Amino acid sequence: MKPSSLLRNTLKSIDHKGYPAYKGLKGTYRFSSYLLNINHVQGDPFASPSSLSLSISGRGAGFPKELYDTPWRRIAFQDHLLRLFSRQLSRVSFQAKGSGKSGLLATSSCGQEILERTALQVDPETGDITACFEAGFPARGRTIDARGLEKMLFDLIPKAAEASLYYQNIRRENLIRDIHLADDQQYIREQLPLLGLCAFVADGAILPRESGVSQKPMKDSVPFVSPEAYQITLTPPHCGSITGMGIPKGITLIVGGGYHGKSTLLKALELGVYNHIAGDGREYVITDDTAVKLRAEDGRSIRRTDISLFINDLPNGKDTTSFSTEDASGSTSQAANTIEAIESGTSLFLIDEDTSATNFMIRDELMQRVVSRHQEPITPLIERIRYLYDSHGISSVLVAGSSGSFFHTADHIIQMENYRPKDITEAAKTAAKDFPAVSIPKEAPHFPDFVRCFSPNKRLLGDRRVKIKVFGKDSVSINKETIDLRYVEQLADSEQTASLGYAFLYAQLHIMNGKKTLGQVADEIMEQIRRHGLISISGSSYPRTGLAMPRKQEILACINRYRKL
Repeated sequence: MKPSSLLRNTLKSIDHKGYPAYKGLKGTYRFSSYLLNINHVQGDPFASPSSLSLSISGRGAGFPKELYDTPWRRIAFQDHLLRLFSRQLSRVSFQAKGSGKSGLLATSSCGQEILERTALQVDPETGDITACFEAGFPARGRTIDARGLEKMLFDLIPKAAEASLYYQNIRRENLIRDIHLADDQQYIREQLPLLGLCAFVADGAILPRESGVSQKPMKDSVPFVSPEAYQITLTPPHCGSITGMGIPKGITLIVGGGYHGKSTLLKALELGVYNHIAGDGREYVITDDTAVKLRAEDGRSIRRTDISLFINDLPNGKDTTSFSTEDASGSTSQAANTIEAIESGTSLFLIDEDTSATNFMIRDELMQRVVSRHQEPITPLIERIRYLYDSHGISSVLVAGSSGSFFHTADHIIQMENYRPKDITEAAKTAAKDFPAVSIPKEAPHFPDFVRCFSPNKRLLGDRRVKIKVFGKDSVSINKETIDLRYVEQLADSEQTASLGYAFLYAQLHIMNGKKTLGQVADEIMEQIRRHGLISISGSSYPRTGLAMPRKQEILACINRYRKL
């Protein structure tokens, strides 16, 4: 550890030298109230910015321990401070001028969801805070501008840190509000299984979003009002009693005309696996955190997946208990997605007919009469959905706007009308009596045993430097082999995508051995993160920005979509 005065003197000595001289600044420097860690220095002003971090002692930061003494409080606490720190950095970014990325100061940008991120971590035992950020070391052309960097390190960064990372300097009431919100969200989440529910949507929730590119709540939208039949009242510890719609376990069908809010409700439930910030409108939309959105995914790769629960007796005789293809059809991909979701430990399917393969979802009575059962290799979901709930406890929430085939099977039927739900279960069941129900096979189907075991890719193991590149939420590239994640719709942030890339690589390097199942692989990744932090799967020797916590469900989804598995 070096004194900050040495850093200042070094800067003066390298002023106007070639940019590589910045490399000599790497190290840890003691400032008055924190340690500054220069972990990585960019090669030139146009390269990826330098990686820095601040280490602040718990005593110095001064935050009471009760603000981060549970996992959910800790994550909310980290999220709150990170947003403050990010805002302060953005205010002083590029105040130092120069070529390329000179003067850049930035850290992770948080969305509407509250996620655990590597950008800011608090030690739950000591209260020590590590805040990571990126800095563009200033240059004129490719010549060092030491005065510009001195301004950043000794003026701009300290001001940003002082305004956001110390208890005495922040608006405490806002922090306490967010911690209390986390407590209330956790309370509701814990109540769901106790009350036999798979989701909860509070009255007054704002579900529509501002636009397709903005996740902020839509202005002047219709607040959610729960139907009386599903209305429950909960009493979280801080917000007082809260009333809303509890969606029971079982099979729930959401119907209604176009543009009346069916898919909007389902989308809110999809992202209800995460907590949301105050003011989002979905703060109290809480879903079973194992829920998986199912859809068709034409063209995806499938490796040795047992899809025989839905597809059997193919004309070419291909084995569907260990099915592989490079280019799956809509129905085959949705069958594989369903089986892989079960493998991931889900207790709830979320399904929208708009993004589903019709022949996977239903096969009506008329079609069964024309094309006999032994001529059709696909057993549609409607014939398995009851079995999955009764035998394996997997509930379903389905959105349908054109087919009433699920009326016979559904336990609960909700109609959306002008973004407001109403219970029509009895009326729909009565109307359905005039129409033939889909015949359900009586024999119990073969259920997958999930014993898929894969060996690591030798090319990845033999490569000293594996390059990972992230393309937003859509995909991640591992040594130019792209894993398509466009249709893994519950990814909320590109930093989760980055984490999936590193999780996959970690599994290849350290876990996969041809004997462990994919479920065991995912469990070991989650345990590694729990014990050693998210940064431990990245191979980085220092704290850094850019990673956010994914779920086990998305880790498995990523592994399953690797084409060279």
